[in-house]
Amino acid sequence: MTARDPHDHPAHPIDEDTRSKLLAELAEILPAESLRVDFEDTKPYECDGLTAYRQLPLAVALPDDEAQVVAVLEACHRHRVPVVARGAGTGLSGGATPVVDGVVLSLAKFMRILGIDAASRTARVQPGVRNLAISEAAAPYGLYYAPDPSSQIACTIGGNVAENSGGVHCLKYGLTVHNVLRLRVATIDGEVLEIGSEAPDSPGYDLLAFMIGFEGMLGVVLEATVKLTPKPQTAQVVMASFGDVVKAGDAVAAIIGAGIIPAGLEMMDKPATAAVEDFVHAGYDLDAAAILLAESDGTPAEVAEEIAAMRAVLEQAGASRLAVSRDEAERLRFWAGRKAAFPAVGRITPDYMCMDGTIPRRFLSRVLTRIDELSREYGLRCANVFHAGDGNLHPLIMFDASDPEQMRRAIGFGGRILELSVEVGGTITGEHGVGIEKVRQMCAQFSADEIMAFHALKAAFDPLRLLNPGKAVPMPRHCSEYRLTASARGK
Repeated sequence: MTARDPHDHPAHPIDEDTRSKLLAELAEILPAESLRVDFEDTKPYECDGLTAYRQLPLAVALPDDEAQVVAVLEACHRHRVPVVARGAGTGLSGGATPVVDGVVLSLAKFMRILGIDAASRTARVQPGVRNLAISEAAAPYGLYYAPDPSSQIACTIGGNVAENSGGVHCLKYGLTVHNVLRLRVATIDGEVLEIGSEAPDSPGYDLLAFMIGFEGMLGVVLEATVKLTPKPQTAQVVMASFGDVVKAGDAVAAIIGAGIIPAGLEMMDKPATAAVEDFVHAGYDLDAAAILLAESDGTPAEVAEEIAAMRAVLEQAGASRLAVSRDEAERLRFWAGRKAAFPAVGRITPDYMCMDGTIPRRFLSRVLTRIDELSREYGLRCANVFHAGDGNLHPLIMFDASDPEQMRRAIGFGGRILELSVEVGGTITGEHGVGIEKVRQMCAQFSADEIMAFHALKAAFDPLRLLNPGKAVPMPRHCSEYRLTASARGK
C-alpha cells in the first residue's frame, strides 16, 4: 500500500525545473551532509511508526539551526513545495509520512536542553529532545516531566506537541497540552512566532492549545518551555486480576466513581499480558482474562491510604487476585510490562495496527465486548492495552501486511473500532493523532461545516496547504463518499 489513500488530498506535483531550482537552493542553505536526495538516503524516512503507508520524499533536510529551518521553509514556500516536519518517527498514525514531491524537514539535530529553572519548575528545550531526557536532566532538582508515552525513551518533544501525547500517568498529570507553557514556532513562510508564556495566562486567544495536537499542519516547533513536576516521595502499584474483561472494565469506572484519581490506571487483556510476560517477565497473572495496574503516588501516608481505598474498590468489583508492589524495583517492573506491550505484540505477529479511540469510561466493558465480536467477524487476533483511567483504547490488530486481504480486513476492523468509539460518545483519537490512518473516521465524528471550519483555521496559518498536506482533516467530498459507504453497509 502506498502512503496516499484514495481519500487523501491530491499530490503537489512539481515540474523538473522547479525541482532543480529548489534542490539548488537547499544545497546553498544546508551543508552537503544535511541534504539527502538519493534513494538510499531518503528510504529511512518513507514512513513513521505506521509502516502500512510509505512514500519516498523529494528530499530530506536536516538543518543545524533555526536560521536554516527558516530558510528551508521560505524556499519551499516560494516554490510551492510541501513540507513535512519530522521528529523521531515514532508516531503511529502516519502523521510524518512524506508527501509526493515534498520535503521532509527533520528536527533530529535540535537535541539541546536549553535550560532548567528549578525555582519556576520549567525546562526550555529544542524539539528533538527525547521525552525521557527531560526527566533525566531534571532529576538532580527533584523534578521530572510528567507526560510519559510508552515510546518516551525515543519520542521527541516536537512530536509530542504535534500529537498531544499522553502516557500512563496522564490521568492525574495531564497530556502534553497541560504541560507546555510556551512554544517558538516557524510558519511555512518563515515567520517565527512566540506562542504562550511562562506566566499562568497570556492575553488574547489561546493559540498555544490550538497549536498543540494540530499535527504539524500549522507550523514547525523550534523550541518549547515545559512544566516540571516535583517527584513524589513514594509510589506504589496495585495489580488486580479479573476473570473477565467486563468486570475489569467496570472496576475502572468504580475507582473513578469512588473519587479516587490514581497516578496511573492501565488495563491489559489476556492476549496482551501473555505477549508481555513472555517478553519482559513483569510478573503478570497469566490466568487472568484482564489485569489492571493502578498507581498511587505522594507522601507515604497518602499512598498508603489511597492503595487501601483502591484495594477495597477492586475487591468489591470482583478482583480474583491483588498484588501490591513491595519496592521501587517491582513497581518499575510492573510498568515495564505495560510500556513494552507494543514491541511484545510485535514479536508474535508479522504486523500490527494500533488503534487510538477514546471512550467514556462507563462504556469500557461494552466496547471491549464489541471489539471481541469484531475480532471474530474479521478473523484477526486483537490484543487490548489502554489507558483505562481516561478511556483511551489501544487495540492492537494483528495481521500480515504481505497478504492484501489481511491488510484490507485490518483496516476495516480498525475503522469499525474508531466508529464504535464515536457511537458511544467518544472520539477517534486520544494521543496518536489522526494522520493518514484516521482521516476517513473524521467524517464520522464531525459534520461538513465543522470540517470546513478546520480548513479555515489551517488556511489562517498556511493558505497554500503546504505544511503536512493530506493529514488529519479530510476534504468535504471525501466525507460525502464516506457517508455513502457507511449508509450502504447500514450504519
